[in-house]
Amino acid sequence: MDKPMNRIKEVLEEKGIKQTWLAEKLGKSFSIVNSYVCNRRQPGLETLFQIAEILEIEAKQLIENSNYNTNQ
Repeated sequence: MDKPMNRIKEVLEEKGIKQTWLAEKLGKSFSIVNSYVCNRRQPGLETLFQIAEILEIEAKQLIENSNYNTNQ
């Protein structure tokens, strides 16, 4: 699967945070945040770092790399 994926949805669920709250904190519309959460659209690097800061996690925790093979 070549489609880039993020873990925003999982992190929001783990923390019990609503997409509407994240959208408000980011200053973006709910529909844009929802498209990030549903992986229909990927946030830019700057936005990814903003999301990580808001959620108080490392940006790399929002990225899911399914193409990287750890069994070398």
